Amino acid sequence: MPDDPTHIYNWLRIDSRVTTSGQPSESELGEIAALGVRHVINLGLSNHEKALPNEAATVGALGMNYLHIPIDFQHPTEADFDKFSAALMETGDAPTHVHCIANYRVSALLYRYRRDRLGVDEARARADMMRIWTPNAVWAALIAAPR
Repeated sequence: MPDDPTHIYNWLRIDSRVTTSGQPSESELGEIAALGVRHVINLGLSNHEKALPNEAATVGALGMNYLHIPIDFQHPTEADFDKFSAALMETGDAPTHVHCIANYRVSALLYRYRRDRLGVDEARARADMMRIWTPNAVWAALIAAPR
């Protein structure tokens, strides 16, 4: 198995199944596929200047499944969290890579998912999120509400 492509912007391995990052390039998606990843979930907006054009086709050509859940960075909602949670649960035990543009959306939602849905220790889940960023007020409010 190849080493993690830690050169990808804001790369973070959560565990043996889940990896996260900012927007990967086409060649970086190839490196992610080489890790055995079966699913790619993208939370970024497709009209962002750093978004990869035709990402779904690139991911599909690499043999991975692609799901796009565009989340407005300025206005994340509870429904966004619910869609994200359902998507991650649907991937089961299969290796999954989750990204957005900078790994901010992902790290915040994954923090809450791990804390509330998986029962991961809050301090451990928070430490992983804080390796990427400290959520602003809008995101802090979304992830603060336990379910």
